Amino acid sequence: MTYPYQIKTLQQYHGAYKLSEENPEAFWASIADHFIWHKKWDKVLDWNFTEPKVEWFKGGQLNITENCIDRHLATRGEEPALIWEPNNPEERTRVITYNRLHKRVCQVAQMLTNLGVKKGDRVCIYMGMVPELTYAILGCARIGAVHSVIFGGFSAQSIADRLEDAKAEYIITCDGAYRGNKDIPLKSVIDDALIGNKLVKKVIVYTRTRTPISMIKGRDLWWEDEMEHAEQQVEKEGKVSFPAMPMEAEDPLFILYTSGSTGKPKGVVHTVAGYMVWTTYTFVNVFQYQPGQVHFCTADIGWITGHSYIVYGPLSAGGTSLMFEGIPTWPDAGRFWDIIDKHKVAILYTAPTAIRSLMGFGLDYVKDKDLSSLKVLGSVGEPINEEAWQWYFKNIGKERCPIVDTWWQTETGGIMISNLAGVTPHKPVYATLPLPGVHPILVDENGNEITGNSVSGNLCIKHPWPGIIRTTYGDHERCRTNYFSTYPNLYFTGDGCRRDEEGNYRITGRVDDVLNVSGHRIGTAEVENAINMHSGVVESAVVGYPHDIKGQGIYAYVIYEGSHHEENLTRQDILQTVSRIIGPIAKPDKIQFVTGLPKTRSGKIMRRILRKIAEGETGNIGDISTLLDPNVVEEIINGVI
Repeated sequence: MTYPYQIKTLQQYHGAYKLSEENPEAFWASIADHFIWHKKWDKVLDWNFTEPKVEWFKGGQLNITENCIDRHLATRGEEPALIWEPNNPEERTRVITYNRLHKRVCQVAQMLTNLGVKKGDRVCIYMGMVPELTYAILGCARIGAVHSVIFGGFSAQSIADRLEDAKAEYIITCDGAYRGNKDIPLKSVIDDALIGNKLVKKVIVYTRTRTPISMIKGRDLWWEDEMEHAEQQVEKEGKVSFPAMPMEAEDPLFILYTSGSTGKPKGVVHTVAGYMVWTTYTFVNVFQYQPGQVHFCTADIGWITGHSYIVYGPLSAGGTSLMFEGIPTWPDAGRFWDIIDKHKVAILYTAPTAIRSLMGFGLDYVKDKDLSSLKVLGSVGEPINEEAWQWYFKNIGKERCPIVDTWWQTETGGIMISNLAGVTPHKPVYATLPLPGVHPILVDENGNEITGNSVSGNLCIKHPWPGIIRTTYGDHERCRTNYFSTYPNLYFTGDGCRRDEEGNYRITGRVDDVLNVSGHRIGTAEVENAINMHSGVVESAVVGYPHDIKGQGIYAYVIYEGSHHEENLTRQDILQTVSRIIGPIAKPDKIQFVTGLPKTRSGKIMRRILRKIAEGETGNIGDISTLLDPNVVEEIINGVI
């Protein structure tokens, strides 16, 4: 198998980029031609950023699972599609061939059909990192149901909010999940989330941890029973068959919730054709994937990285995707290196948080591991710092593996700015150059373009790419307001950026009220709302501060009424409240009790001042004369944790 659209040289990159600028429709039509369509498109692209409206390959019909599975069966049927590495290294690895994946996805499609799931219905998936999660996702896509995967670390309240927003009627979950030395009680969290829910009809439960759970008659079903029944239906005369539902190019494929600058999560919607073309194109080019290589993306499928670079991108390219249930530090800090050695991994795609964490354990866990199979290293989720980049390059890649430092977002569907491994140059701490089809622009606060090199500004994109967000589920106005209203006729990323003298891009961090904690976006308003739910809290303000491992930590300033003489206990109570409402991922790293917050006379909290204090830059606070009570600043500085 070869990829006709794979860029092999720097000259080819410049040629592809030039064509994508001059004639984007011809460029993307030539790439889309390499996929299976039931019906070719009538128009490659129709768009405006005012409404916003973006439609790619309009009039085309296809099913993404035929491109991810069926088209590979004749040539790669007995080749591994997925390799599953369990949390416990003593448990058996599972290798799932394309033939086996096809059978299981057909079974899930039949099972969902048996339960009444139809095209367009929303199916919430809340599972551990097991192969059945991939089967569930692709089974939904095969019948045209819209999947909405929720990360296993979210609380019952967060799940309830997402179920309500998506109007989901079906849930697929596990009894529990393993993650390091923890057992996560997924089904009981779902039960709590469903208290008062009148919409959900069926909950399908896969057995993983054999933890005792409640099964509600008429609502809850065992995955194993339903799949066994479906198996008899899809397997006839030794052949497996379940026809894939033809989908319109712009039919929704999935909803994935992400934090924003308000408390309510946004349901980012991606559609079938553009997302498929974009994830496959970026996967093949950024990682310079070669057939037969093992690609190990360490993300959780509950995040966009797992959707795009564990499931859809690698499988559409006919690749072998390694899926890991556990964490990098259990049973010890050599787990990643054991997996690479064991499975002869060629591509490792992980987060700077993981790299920084493993750096802290020293090189004893690396030295005896054979990492010679590695060809490409990748970084995702947040900008990687120079120290972590160099450690990764020298100790893991042995100075022979290029590092692709990828910048992208849930809303972009796939990688936007990155070097192409071994083709375009890498540069420490820089995402480097945009992919063909991505046209970045830096603007000042007023939306004026900042031209030339060696400049900084707010990062926007001026032309749609196939993987761009189409809407926020059930609230298109929110999509317009969040991404397209700040600067007219531009998609605003929310990130600050620097462009160096060679035209390379370096992301400098969020410029809105969103934190990037361990590569996961968390809205400050969402955390503040959760803190304010605690009975003793009057008001709170949350900012980010530099964190050695996470990149950004969460610093909370809290006004607490009454006595808090047992400060540590009160802090624990507040952390428990945040965990219960959002999930452990959003717990503040530091909580400072204060008597007041720096506010303007109109009542706006000056987070700029709080951010400076949290960062330790107390000598560089700036003008505070416009504050209602300037004295509060000195009091906060004196009380810094």
